Amino acid sequence: MDQPVIQRRRRILWLNVLTVLSAAILISAEVFGAAFAGSWAIASLFSLGALYARILDGLFVLCGIVVMVQFVRAARRVESFTTAE
Repeated sequence: MDQPVIQRRRRILWLNVLTVLSAAILISAEVFGAAFAGSWAIASLFSLGALYARILDGLFVLCGIVVMVQFVRAARRVESFTTAE
């Protein structure tokens, strides 16, 4: 016979969600600011020109996105977003 499936309702912990969101906004401002500053500095140092500066911008921003995704995933392990009722 089939066992009845008991579903528990999940409740969102908004305080934890807002904490992680706030930290992500703060850290992303620093990460993406550093990405643009770093690409500008490297392009200027090696006289790469505007096209290569934009390519470096894109590469560094992609690295920043990876960093932010890893941060949010790690933060979700520490600060759970839901709880069972």
